[in-house]
Order: sequence, then structure tokens, then C-alpha cells
Amino acid sequence: MIETIEKHRQDFDSRIRSTSTSEPLKQLRIDFLGKKGCVQALMKDLRQASPEEKRQLGKLINNFKQYVESQLEEKQGELGKSAHKPSQNDTFDTTLPGRRETTGTLHPITQVMEEITTIFMGLGFQVEEGPEIETDYYNFEALNIPKDHPARDMQDTFYVEGGTVLRTHTSPVQIHVMENREPPLRIIAPGKVYRCDSDVSHTPMFHQIEGLMVDKNVSFSHLKGVMSIFLQEVFGKETKVRFRPSFFPFTCPSAEVDIQCVICGGKGCRVCSQTGWLEILGCGMVDPAVLKCVNYDSEEWTGFAFGLGIERISMLKYGINDIRLFFENDLRFLKQF
Repeated sequence: MIETIEKHRQDFDSRIRSTSTSEPLKQLRIDFLGKKGCVQALMKDLRQASPEEKRQLGKLINNFKQYVESQLEEKQGELGKSAHKPSQNDTFDTTLPGRRETTGTLHPITQVMEEITTIFMGLGFQVEEGPEIETDYYNFEALNIPKDHPARDMQDTFYVEGGTVLRTHTSPVQIHVMENREPPLRIIAPGKVYRCDSDVSHTPMFHQIEGLMVDKNVSFSHLKGVMSIFLQEVFGKETKVRFRPSFFPFTCPSAEVDIQCVICGGKGCRVCSQTGWLEILGCGMVDPAVLKCVNYDSEEWTGFAFGLGIERISMLKYGINDIRLFFENDLRFLKQF
């Protein structure tokens, strides 16, 4: 039996040296360590040996089994390393990390709109939507915009058939909501709007978010507080905000809101026309005439409204100098966001 064990060892050494892949190695393990392998066959033959021989032969068989197991483990490790090691002629390096499938990212306009929406929702505002094709009444008359107002000019507004228009702002959503809901209310209306304008800072279609708050004893100080919180959330806690008197048909008093120039920090540059300030949005207290159109008692209820362009915020936030880049679908531009 000693000769048989040595013969099996020589056979094993010959076969494991010639093994270069995992499949022959698996077969080698089965042939020597399996239930019908040679080690089990040697153990069966051991039963026929004398008690004196069993001790010596049993030790030899056990040593042979341990030798086979250690050689198989060592060979398995060598094959594992060689499988991950690129050869000189191999054009694919298996040690490199995998490549992720690119599914794109949200458009910068969408990102900014979602950020602004999240901020106002945190302040208790509810998101509302409305039609992009509006009647003259909802787009103009209900918002106290008279017949001779410049916004009604065909050079500013896209007119459709039957006295309808492509909405020039999202303010009509405010009217729809107030007609169907009793105060108090806080809403924002994000969406597309349309105006006949096209240059480096204007496009025929762009995005706005307009907001409205109506409640008892709402004052201009509430408006200033909400606008200041919002702008500091978008541009940073250190952002300085100022309010300038202005005019809008549907608010009174009205104001333009400026922030300290995010480019020069208020020192004066080309972007802010050397003033140190950037106009960012318009706002004001809701005109009583608007409240009257929706049957709200202006003696009991007051409110404020505001509107801002998403593209304007995005350009300032990301340092973009041409609004047309948002709509050219250039992947080199969009991948930056």
C-alpha cells in the first residue's frame, strides 16, 4: 500500500502541474478527495491491514490527504490571481472598476425649480398648477391689468384664437385657486410662461414661480420676512437684500427686490452695472381690486404676492451669461450639472 500511496502522489503532482484553469482543478479535487476518490479508496483498503500496519498506513494516508488539500488550495489561489492579472496582449484590464451606465441628470432649470419649491413648502406654501393657455380674463382682467396696458400688446403676448393667450405669467393660477378656495391660503405656482422676446437674457418660453399668501392682518413686513428667508436660502445666509418701490397692476404697494451682487460681492462689476446690486424678483401687497374679483372681503383679508424667473435665478446661481444655453441641449453644458 505504501507503493500505491506514492504512485497516487506522483499522479497528483503531474496533474496539478498541468492544470491552468479552474475546471480541471475541480475535477482533480473530485478524483482525489471525493466520495469515490483515491483517498477514500485507500481508507477502504486500510481495513484489510493488520493492526500493526494500520497505525503506520493510516498516518501516511492522512499525510497524503493533507498534502492534496494544501496543494489544491495553493493552486486555486494562483489561478485566482492570474485570472485578474491582464496579459500584455489583453486590451481589457479586469482590475479596473466597472463603468456606470449614464442615465443623465436633471436639467439645471428643473434642479433650481425643485430647490425653490422645497424652500417655500418648508415655509408652509402649497404647490398649485394651472393651464398654459388662458383666457384674457384670467391672464389680464382679473389681475387688474387694464385694456391699454402694454402687456396686452401683440409684441409682448402670444395671442391664440378666440381671445385666448399663452399665459404671460403664472399669476392666473392665483385667481383660479382663490375662486375655488376660501382664505387663509399660501400657494406657489411654478410653470412655463410665454412672451414675445428673444435675446441673451430672454426667451419666448421661460419658467416662473409666483406665490400668494392671503390671511388676516398680513402686512408688508411679512412679505419682507418671507422674501429675505427665501433669498438667503438660495444664495447664502450672508446675502444682503433690499426692497425698492415699484409698480405692478395687481399689487399695491409694490416693490422690486434686489440682492447684493453674487459676482463682485457688492463692489461693482459688469454684471451688476457697477451698482453692487442685482434685481431678482417683484412683489407687493395684493391689490384690493384683485381680491374683489374673487369675492374676498378686502376689509377682512389681506395678502401679498411675488413672482420670479427661474432662469434668472439659475443664471446667477451657476454664473451663466446666456439664457439660450438652457435650451440648446448641448451635452457639454448639461453634464456640468
